[in-house]
Amino acid sequence: MSQTLVFKNARVFDGVNGDCAEGINVVVADGLIQELTTTAPKVADARVVDVAGRTLMPGMIDCHVHPFASDSVVQKMEGWGEAYRTAHAVRMLQFALQCGFTAVRDIGGGSFSMAKALADKLFEGPRYFYSGKILTMTGGHGDFRQVEEAPRYRALCACAGTVFNCCAVVADGVDECIKMTREELRQGAHFIKIMGSGGVISPTDPIWMNQYREDEIRAIVNECTERRTYVAAHCHPAAAVRRCVEFGVRSIEHATLIDDETAKFVAQRGAYIVPTLIIVEQLVQMGRSIGFAPQSQEKADHAWMSAVSGLDKMRNAGVKVCFGTDLLGELYRQQCREFALRKQVFSPLEILRQATSVSAEMMMQEGRLGCVRAGAHADLLVVDGDPLKDISLLEANGENLSVICRAGELVKNRLG
Repeated sequence: MSQTLVFKNARVFDGVNGDCAEGINVVVADGLIQELTTTAPKVADARVVDVAGRTLMPGMIDCHVHPFASDSVVQKMEGWGEAYRTAHAVRMLQFALQCGFTAVRDIGGGSFSMAKALADKLFEGPRYFYSGKILTMTGGHGDFRQVEEAPRYRALCACAGTVFNCCAVVADGVDECIKMTREELRQGAHFIKIMGSGGVISPTDPIWMNQYREDEIRAIVNECTERRTYVAAHCHPAAAVRRCVEFGVRSIEHATLIDDETAKFVAQRGAYIVPTLIIVEQLVQMGRSIGFAPQSQEKADHAWMSAVSGLDKMRNAGVKVCFGTDLLGELYRQQCREFALRKQVFSPLEILRQATSVSAEMMMQEGRLGCVRAGAHADLLVVDGDPLKDISLLEANGENLSVICRAGELVKNRLG
């Protein structure tokens, strides 16, 4: 049982409202926020942290991470082995927590094993949600085989033709999609991710290509609905975004090539979009120097041309936008630069909501994460300065955070 904490004299951003209450005392015990009060709380043997008027806000959520993606070149990632990928994941998750991300959504490659390591406190990291292996069709974005590789046809046993890699599994047809969805959910996946369009790092699919048939997508969505969870879909072009939302997908990842009409459709359906500008920017700038394949570099350049303008379309349509980064390999250190890219379009308040309450709502964690209220998880940050006026305070890899509290425990505390 963690020690009772009292954060004294805080200016509270609750994850939603731009008008912050001041002079608030926040009581934390048993990993939860117990009370918010303007009077001195009557708590025995509590540790008091005097916030001294600084901004106390919810811990942030990065809804699109790949901790096990130890390199942007898939062949290297596979070749270096599971131990190397795990060591990279630990380093990346520790970095994310120190930046103020007290929860992450591992959206391809995560596992029960990593979730248990975090739950058992084998290392200090954020709250961890994972999709397991991504479902992709043959030749889809998650099928990283080169064009010259021979196919793997089914043999005597049912598993002989199944293509796996460290982050995805190939599933074709309704029956295979159902089986693989059930398998990932059996292994504790919090949600399921599919490849709904072509992508950047895959070698054989055009970025404009729609992927998976309607019956396959609906079958996956139905399995998740029965499990009281949801489907996320990787989509770049507008056509893929629209059809996935129409078929029941809850969150769209990237949407770099979205148009105005599709953005309005997404908003009307109440679906969510998780843009990931920083990975596209970094691949455009660094791709050639880190050995990115020419065909992938061309696709990254194409996506970047409309990535920022796509945010305008989402904002104008009233789409519920979440926070995500999608960084691979050594690029993980650029996680906080996503704030700098988003402020070209969104206000500080909008970005803060994206990184807290909107992301929590999308993840079906409303009222538990991304907010400062009684009964919520005590995942909290204390910021030196006012991020509602200056979002760049969150761009400095945690340097402007005096306190990081995760599940009621002080991960960082500069206030004594």
